Amino acid sequence: MHDTQQDFRVAAEDLGRFMREALTAAGADQASAVAVIRALITASRMGTDSHGLRLLPHYLKALEGGRIKGAPQMVFHRRLAATGFLDADGGLGHLAGYTAMEHATTMAEEIGLGAVAVGNSSHFGAAGCYALAAAERGYIGMAFCNSDPFVLLHQGATPFHGTNPIAFAAPVTDGSPYLLDMATSSIPWNRVQQFGAIGRELPDQVAADAAGRVTRTPAEVAALLPLGGSDFGFKGAGLGGMVEILSSTLSGMRHGFRLLPMGGPDMSTPRGVGHFFLAMKPDAFVEEGTFARCLADYLADLRARPATANARVLAPGDREWRCQARRDVEGIPLDSANQSAYDELARHYGVARLSPLA
Repeated sequence: MHDTQQDFRVAAEDLGRFMREALTAAGADQASAVAVIRALITASRMGTDSHGLRLLPHYLKALEGGRIKGAPQMVFHRRLAATGFLDADGGLGHLAGYTAMEHATTMAEEIGLGAVAVGNSSHFGAAGCYALAAAERGYIGMAFCNSDPFVLLHQGATPFHGTNPIAFAAPVTDGSPYLLDMATSSIPWNRVQQFGAIGRELPDQVAADAAGRVTRTPAEVAALLPLGGSDFGFKGAGLGGMVEILSSTLSGMRHGFRLLPMGGPDMSTPRGVGHFFLAMKPDAFVEEGTFARCLADYLADLRARPATANARVLAPGDREWRCQARRDVEGIPLDSANQSAYDELARHYGVARLSPLA
């Protein structure tokens, strides 16, 4: 989404400094803090504000409450040549995600494929961060995660699935990766919270009130609609179920309907979130260089297609890379709600406040 009007922007380096100091004060070890910072700043640089810096207060609260371990002992079990299970030991999902994708790419380098199921984890932010980690190393990457119930089934009256994201990334020679990162709901729940915080009305056909009626007012939202809205939501609901099976069923975790809510009030009991990661080595399927050449041809043809008036055809990821380039120069924006939240964190943890860029 486009930046809202702001006059408070910060450098990624200062944001990372603030996050590191706050996470350390809340009990996160170095590996956990590095993973959280990497994921949140990646999301914020790309303009995925719903899953970027605004999530830091939640993770700090979960660390302080004991829901999430700040110094987990994560253990990887390699089951077969290209498969494994990572026990995240109740730690931060960001560390679990990057660790699991590291194992997946290691297996993909050896075997051509690597797949890792993750259990006993927690919220991991933007799924695209982990698919991107694979693509940056030359692999095709996919990431999936379940979450607690926010989303109606098609023609359902109450929430059942989580927003259950799908992320896919592919390496592009001499260019930024192809990156798809999407919720299987019409929008992410964090987007509703973000719009509510800045007083914006929601788009149509993305959310419902407690009676299951479509609403555009964030304060009235009790559930999200599956991708496709009222008429075609069977598509999003089906995709949400697919993600659920890969994330929770495959890892032996509770499915999303039975998860404790991310927002509390219980901030002491681990939630047991499940993830799934897949890495593929392109040259394990075809002759070296074939995939890169064909993907370049595909993207060139896609971007050259005619667009409607005052628009431009973009490949998945193009908007994110443009936003990243802009924010690396202009700084990462904080809306008024996040400015207040970070000021409160600075007071609570005794860390230096963020310094706005000129």
